[in-house]
Amino acid sequence: MKDTDFTQHWYRIINTMNEGLMLVGPEGSILMVNRSFEQLTGYSSEEVVGQPCKLIGCDACESMFTGDTRGWCKLFQPDQEDLRRCRCAIIRKDGSLLPTLKNASVLRDELGNVLGAVETITDLSEIDRLDQQVEVLTRQLGDYEYFGIVGSSPAMLKVFQLIEKAAHSDSPIIIFGESGTGKELVARAIHDQGRRKDGPYVQLNCAALNAALLESELFGHVKGAFTGAFRHRIGRFEAAHGGDLFLDEIGDIPMSIQVKLLRVLETRQFERVGDHQPISVDVRIISATNKNLLDMIAQKQFREDLFFRINVIPIYLPPLRERKADIPLLVSTFIQSLQRITGKRITGLTPNALKLFMDYSWPGNVRELKSALEYAFVVAETGKLDVEHLPPQFAPGFGVAVGSAAAVEDSPEKRALIEALHRTNGNQTQAARLLGINRVTVWNRIRKHGIDLKKVPQA
Repeated sequence: MKDTDFTQHWYRIINTMNEGLMLVGPEGSILMVNRSFEQLTGYSSEEVVGQPCKLIGCDACESMFTGDTRGWCKLFQPDQEDLRRCRCAIIRKDGSLLPTLKNASVLRDELGNVLGAVETITDLSEIDRLDQQVEVLTRQLGDYEYFGIVGSSPAMLKVFQLIEKAAHSDSPIIIFGESGTGKELVARAIHDQGRRKDGPYVQLNCAALNAALLESELFGHVKGAFTGAFRHRIGRFEAAHGGDLFLDEIGDIPMSIQVKLLRVLETRQFERVGDHQPISVDVRIISATNKNLLDMIAQKQFREDLFFRINVIPIYLPPLRERKADIPLLVSTFIQSLQRITGKRITGLTPNALKLFMDYSWPGNVRELKSALEYAFVVAETGKLDVEHLPPQFAPGFGVAVGSAAAVEDSPEKRALIEALHRTNGNQTQAARLLGINRVTVWNRIRKHGIDLKKVPQA
């Protein structure tokens, strides 16, 4: 083929390619693109020719620009061969991201002078989608533990996928779920696989402190700020700089502290208690609650503006009664762990015990299930765990909580709490451990059901 014939058919040749093609001049402007480039990016040839190649926003190229007018990109440096092939994402005209494989080659004349560069762009969006499916199927077929969270039900697989996406964002994340559903594990999983994983992970239970102590814990204080402040102390925000701060039970934060928390989220600055010097902080907030914050807003117990600040990426954890398919897997996982801890040769549950587990409503969720198995390991010695080895709430006549959510929250919950307080002589911490819930939840349920501790019979 003659050179003139080749030139004549050049555009037809490159327009048969499935890959996008872009010809870039040495000063960084786009000289030509093919039809596949237009289809992949949404830009027409007329819109991009003459524009800087930065127009497509390749995330691998951001580190390649040198700022020089000559040799504008490290690609043109002879010792940068590794930069000529990369997996990256570009930004389409509509603002969406396109995962791609880019190959680039420098064009030179016979004297070695740089004429420009040619880049091909291969669409990897289908490969990325298949990779995600493989990850999900891998969990379904074998590995059911995701950063310490056990589950293979469709509801939990959706949670795992959302955790992965949320982890790579710097936006505030809030985890909704009943007590014992694993909100702390989810928060830790978000940190451990996010871009801040090498930074600090700091957590604080907001329900455990009064307003004064909570303010000091969050923002720190200077010496002499209040009685007992004998030295300077950094707060959780300062300690979490560059990382993640997990605020558990955020619905229990007093209104006075909510105002100050909102200010930090808006300005990324705070002041220590007793000081007026603003401190800048780079922290992502992960919060959690077992309360309905919208109801609290309606009752003027939670600020609406703070809710919108923390509710950017919500994650809802299903209660165990809504994912009962995970119960056998959870039982197997916890029994294996308890075998290693105790050394006991306990091999599982009898069919009758498993049926009770499957029928029970689990008001304390996964934490209560784990606590029930720990109780059974204390009672039993070897073999399979049977009905007589289980905690009081599973005893005949005690009232297995099957039915409506109202029945779960009222009669069985109250009876289980009274029985736990009876067995622990009114010790709320031990009762919480027995029920698989935290002490604050025990205290809330005592108030909810109007239980008089003086009238609870002692064991």
